[in-house]
Amino acid sequence: MEDLAFEIRRKLFHVLTVIYIVFYYLINKFCSQRVAIFSLILILMFFAMLEFAKIKFGIKIPLFHRFYRESERFTFSGNIYLLIGIILAFSIFDFNIAAAAVLMMALGDTASSIVGRLGAHRIDGIKASWEGMISEFLVDLAVGFIFVSNFWIILAMALSATIAESLLLAPIDDNLSVPLVAGFAGQSLMIILRIFGLA
Repeated sequence: MEDLAFEIRRKLFHVLTVIYIVFYYLINKFCSQRVAIFSLILILMFFAMLEFAKIKFGIKIPLFHRFYRESERFTFSGNIYLLIGIILAFSIFDFNIAAAAVLMMALGDTASSIVGRLGAHRIDGIKASWEGMISEFLVDLAVGFIFVSNFWIILAMALSATIAESLLLAPIDDNLSVPLVAGFAGQSLMIILRIFGLA
């Protein structure tokens, strides 16, 4: 039960990813995309220096150290990969696609992790349950409807995010892979639909 409580605290903190989206949106609106991306890179550099101090000298990063898993004590935490994923998503994809992809990672991952730990139907070969995967897919769909108007693009992104989060066991952190995979699926389908005059 303690593990579940820790995971809930960690994932609720994870939801604060929305702050990065609002931050990017406002700077992009009142300055430019270049300034917005540059600002996110500065934040990434700041956290990277803190992470380096943590790894090299064992320094506890105020507030953040309470959310680290044991495996993150001697390596970069998910926050670094999260920021890289956000920067790449907003650099490559349309804003609505990027924002949806990033929130699918934050909210979908939260639903998958919390509901998945309570799920009774585990999937052989991966650390996931059917309950976790289904809850993530439904949350990803809901996020998609907030930012994207085309159902097929939403569906492609939600499926891609769910697969990247639950089924891909590559050594790439899901905070990085989910926004890129979901964003690529959504942007690619949008381009195809535009070519044929369907979007």
